Amino acid sequence: MKIFKKSALSLCVQASIIASVTGFSTSALAADEVTKAKVVGVEVIEVTARKRTENVKDVPISVSALTSKKLEVLGSSGMDVRSLSAKVPSLLIESSFGRTFPRFYIRGLGNTDFDLLASQPVSLIYDDVVLENALTKGMPMFDLERVEVLRGPQGTLFGRNTTAGIIKVQSKKPTQDFDATVSASYGSYNSTDLRVAVGGGLTDTLSARVAFLQQDRDDWIDNKAPGFEQDDQLGGYGETAGRIQLLWEPSDNFSALFNYHFRDADADARVFRANIIKPGTNDLVDDFDREVVYHDAASRNNQTIEMKGSSLKLDYDFGSHTITSVTGYESAEMFSVGDIDGGYGCGITAIPGCDPGNMGPGFIPFTSETGAKMPDHSQITQELRLSSNDLGKFDYQVGFFYFNEDLTINNLSFDTLGGGNQNGIAIQNMETTAWAVFASMDFELSDKLNLTAGIRYSDDERVWDGTLVQSPFGAPGFSENATVDDSQVSGDVSVNYRMTDETNLYARLAKGYRAPSIQGRSLLFSASHTTADSELVTSIETGFKSTMLENTARIDGSVFYYVVDDQQLTAVGGTGNVASLLNADKAVGYGFELDSEFWASEDLVFGASLSYNHTELQDDTISVEGCGGGCTITDPINSDGQVIIDGNSLPQSPEWIGNLSARWTKEIGNGELYVYTDWSYRSEVSFFLYESKEFMGDAITEGGLRVGYEWFAGDAEYEVAVFSRNILDEEKLTGAIDFNNLTGYTNEARFFGVEFKANFF
Repeated sequence: MKIFKKSALSLCVQASIIASVTGFSTSALAADEVTKAKVVGVEVIEVTARKRTENVKDVPISVSALTSKKLEVLGSSGMDVRSLSAKVPSLLIESSFGRTFPRFYIRGLGNTDFDLLASQPVSLIYDDVVLENALTKGMPMFDLERVEVLRGPQGTLFGRNTTAGIIKVQSKKPTQDFDATVSASYGSYNSTDLRVAVGGGLTDTLSARVAFLQQDRDDWIDNKAPGFEQDDQLGGYGETAGRIQLLWEPSDNFSALFNYHFRDADADARVFRANIIKPGTNDLVDDFDREVVYHDAASRNNQTIEMKGSSLKLDYDFGSHTITSVTGYESAEMFSVGDIDGGYGCGITAIPGCDPGNMGPGFIPFTSETGAKMPDHSQITQELRLSSNDLGKFDYQVGFFYFNEDLTINNLSFDTLGGGNQNGIAIQNMETTAWAVFASMDFELSDKLNLTAGIRYSDDERVWDGTLVQSPFGAPGFSENATVDDSQVSGDVSVNYRMTDETNLYARLAKGYRAPSIQGRSLLFSASHTTADSELVTSIETGFKSTMLENTARIDGSVFYYVVDDQQLTAVGGTGNVASLLNADKAVGYGFELDSEFWASEDLVFGASLSYNHTELQDDTISVEGCGGGCTITDPINSDGQVIIDGNSLPQSPEWIGNLSARWTKEIGNGELYVYTDWSYRSEVSFFLYESKEFMGDAITEGGLRVGYEWFAGDAEYEVAVFSRNILDEEKLTGAIDFNNLTGYTNEARFFGVEFKANFF
């Protein structure tokens, strides 16, 4: 069993926390009595979806906000950002990299590409800094104020690569008021989760906040491949993350916020499982066991990640206007190796070392053990923004944005039958430079009607070079280079009508832009790089946001339609095991979203959300390579043996996503007993551009339950809870590899845990 060791920092922090909790002075500061009062009714949530602090109800965009309390519940099993999937309308998150490299889909738009150069149409903004590379988007979520999910193109204020929408993550900020939080949980597979956050004033003008996260899980998957048997060999992880923030406010009109953050992870890569799908169906085989694999490369199935970054946000308010500067720097290093064929041995006798009598489970044509290394990555961003301050019937923002990313990727291959020696390497280098100018204007046309209009000019360039240094098949090496660039205008126009004090109506027309892309991973297999032109999205939507029943109920709704011109697609796998970019002539999508909550009484509150998304590729000239692993393709095949995908839905785009939640409370003694449950559903999805019987993810329903007790004692609030995620232990296919056999991977296993939390004021 591999042991994921806690860092020295982790051990020191844990020791100090134990000491501080057991001997904490209750006379530190008096807790505000307001925190002890139960809030009944719909909470007013403020968001920064338009780079201003606004009531979410007044924002003419389809947006959902998750508060810190709900985020803590969803992540209580040690789950990463994927815990947000299907918790709000039209949002799906998945990964074939395990706890790293999350792939986001909003309203059916996303990217299934697993290469470290891949761009996504969903942007993640973490503390006002865009995280471009998919690896950096895996930054752990801890000590958060809220998460905002903006649906639809956000081309005015956020620009490039936001054609589907944005995930906006906001951590808790320093204040002059002291507070400290400590939480610790223990659960299935010897999982531990420690979170610490402390904040308060250092001087009259300087405040700070420090947050720390440590997550660990033992290996729990047994390897039963003949000759490689080992109990508890896979499935574990160890992860440390931290954040330090300093807020300097020397006057009422100036503030400087410095943010430093890091992540250090050592985990198993995604566990692939050979031939776990029944041929002709998408069911798991009858003898499937989540706790067993048959790998001949399990000892090398590992993933290490180091990330660090910093940002500086400056705000100067000179009365009628505010100048804001946000400077960000991010860097990352990673190394990952996986047993891609998902089994042991191989059966093609022409391959030296293959023995059909020593392979499994099922038929394994050839071994596949590959990896990726990112030894160098850096990202620099700068935004400068001028915003008017409530000028009356007219307000505006203008700004400039600069982005530069430089990275190197090594794509690797290993000789499984030769003891795992590296036998192939291709090196890719890419530099991306982008800049933009933008303006957004708000007009108050009447007491009830507001108009917003915005425009952005973006310029992008990507310069790439790649070299096949060593081929795993003995092919000669070669080098290539490419440059893609484009400039585009994006923007939006929206109206917001306050029909009553409780109900707002809105309509929005928006245009988004996704920059051109380069893909060179397949150099490792002697295939040339591919490129994709820019994609453009035009979206129209209308909706309402309403509170009712004396502020005890809220319901938001929207309907939308969008057209994607030159849709960027990634054809992955196939018989050649290559990933290639292509543009489809057009894709269309339409649907609706509902999001609601209802206070049945002061002790019982319900939440419900539902979305429908229809997506369709429209290009009668487009075709891709089919599977190489014996799947049953249901699409037509042309005379070249290619699969025609015209009319298909986009991959990983479920038509239906729903969520239900309920929280019941009962005052007992000096505290409150609560029971919370939430259930999420997503309908069937296709894993690839083509459709087949085997590589379809069946509909999945997952539920969570949390029972706890919260109480106040002196100047502190305490909570103890037991919880479970995936409480029904659903076992469903969530992804696949199509080039070798019927290889797939599944959702997270059922998890039970207990948690203790203390808040000091």
